[in-house]
Amino acid sequence: CCVAGQGKRSAAALNDLSTLSFQHIHKFLNETWQRRYQAELSSSMLTLLWSTIASIFSLGGLFGAHLGSLAAWAGEKGALLMNNFIAILAAILMGISFPAGLYELLIVGRFLIGMNTGNTQLCEAAPKHLRGAMVMGSSIFLTGGILTGQVIGLRELLGGEAYWHFLLSSSCFPAFIQLLTLPWFPESPRFLFIDQGDEMKCIKAMKRFHGPLNYQAEMEDIQKERFALGGEAAKKPWQLFTDRSIRWQLITIILLTMGQQLSGINAVIMYLRKLGSPEKTFLTWTLGTGACECLTALTCGLLIESMGRRVLILGGYSLMTLWCIVLTFSLTYQVYSWAPYLSMACIFAFILSFGLGPGGVTNTLTTELFTQSSRPAAYMIAGSVSWLSFFTIGMLFPFIVVGKLYCFIVFLLECCLVVIFISFVIPETKNKTFLEIKREFHKLNFGRSKEQEGELCERQHLSNEF
Repeated sequence: CCVAGQGKRSAAALNDLSTLSFQHIHKFLNETWQRRYQAELSSSMLTLLWSTIASIFSLGGLFGAHLGSLAAWAGEKGALLMNNFIAILAAILMGISFPAGLYELLIVGRFLIGMNTGNTQLCEAAPKHLRGAMVMGSSIFLTGGILTGQVIGLRELLGGEAYWHFLLSSSCFPAFIQLLTLPWFPESPRFLFIDQGDEMKCIKAMKRFHGPLNYQAEMEDIQKERFALGGEAAKKPWQLFTDRSIRWQLITIILLTMGQQLSGINAVIMYLRKLGSPEKTFLTWTLGTGACECLTALTCGLLIESMGRRVLILGGYSLMTLWCIVLTFSLTYQVYSWAPYLSMACIFAFILSFGLGPGGVTNTLTTELFTQSSRPAAYMIAGSVSWLSFFTIGMLFPFIVVGKLYCFIVFLLECCLVVIFISFVIPETKNKTFLEIKREFHKLNFGRSKEQEGELCERQHLSNEF
């Protein structure tokens, strides 16, 4: 669970620098250029260098998302261990960039920490009645890492001029902790049995996960999934687009991942930055949003197994639609004294609604909608769509915000469309095995009901036994 928090902690620290202490990096760039070329750094070149430092993180995340195939042959445990070395290397490069006077190291480090963040794997070893809560553990640590980065990024701590490079290199600490602790944990049982065919190691891992007396039910589910896959090898991302049996699962993940990034959650912070608020006020807002994300991730983790995925994500997007309407109304009447307070209340309510639904449930569905052979490739596709959407909103929002009063109407429409899609397409996945969830989508993919599919599977099973 801590790997997501580890990567995002670094991202949060860097984002704080870009919004609050960017002048330190600007000064570093100017001084380095002056010392190297004995000439002043032009404003256009400064903008280019700063834009490169800020945007290379997203490019690294996009590249890191395509490293998800590591889990197909190295396993989740092996992929996470290798991912930590990337984080440590990135931390070293960013940490020595300032004393070495090489801004190129900062750029490379930003790219590598983006790779580390993009190459995040989610839990597939949890039992079905706890799977949602366990996957939400990643989001809880993620938001906790973001809040930690925001706190230690304050000027009074590591956000000052003399310490900002230490802030960037602080991401090495959780990476070291995971390198020391993760080798003592078992590998994913599904990887051991379905991908490697090692039943003895799978049973040993299952006993460690579930106890020596409570692993049989989960073992039966894994055996059924392996039988259904029929020795099918791990698929490549492009093969998912031609596989009719997972067509609507793939459409669902792509649309939900795009919806998560384009819903306006990233635009909220960008909008606050555009307002030109005083630094102390912006600090309060930033820490407040970080605390809200932590609170909602924890709340979602507590509710996801009782209320279900569908209720939370549908309710989250519906509430976000409502807050977009109220926020647009409040922005229209900013001449009144109460309007700014209503706007801020809507922004925090929007963040709370996002965390209760789309913020955590989307990652859970990415894990649940695919079987073992398709899951690594699905991670890669979802990660690529997420980073491309993140980059897109960063590029387009400065143009959207020109119409300040009505800039959130775009996100209002997007949230409405996602609500409609969820209502008609996504079933409830709580307490269901991966094969049961696959059957839920069978009618959409082939036009048959799940009952007919079950009968076909049973006939095929009897035929194979005969």
